[in-house]
Amino acid sequence: METKNYRIYLDDVRTPLPNPTTHNVPEWTVVRSYDEFVEKVTEIGLENIELISLDHDLGDSAMQEWHTNVYHNFKLDYGNITEKTGMDCTKWLVEQWMNGAPICPVMVHSANAIGSANMMGYINNYRHINRMEQNCSRWVVPHSANW
Repeated sequence: METKNYRIYLDDVRTPLPNPTTHNVPEWTVVRSYDEFVEKVTEIGLENIELISLDHDLGDSAMQEWHTNVYHNFKLDYGNITEKTGMDCTKWLVEQWMNGAPICPVMVHSANAIGSANMMGYINNYRHINRMEQNCSRWVVPHSANW
């Protein structure tokens, strides 16, 4: 059975732009919510995913928390967020790894610096405990200007 390498991009509003210089690199599979993320990763299988890129804020209350507290006060209160975030996706992903699923590279493209740090820390802590390189970091993915 032939496997296909997928790249998963989690973001509720932005869409990554195609890279015209990388003809052999698969395009992104875009998912917009926690539920879509879990469904798509489960459908594809972690063994077929070459990269995941995560956003933190996945809805109106998360964006309100970013505008109200994170951006101005450098605080993130998950109690103010009603929908699941990229952090919930991160926890689900690590749980899959803990249950024996293949580990794939993860990067974070979120503009929310505190949420990004939480997700990177969670993934890198898992990797550290399991004596793997702590390589989850923030990066920039060129995207549509939907936000």
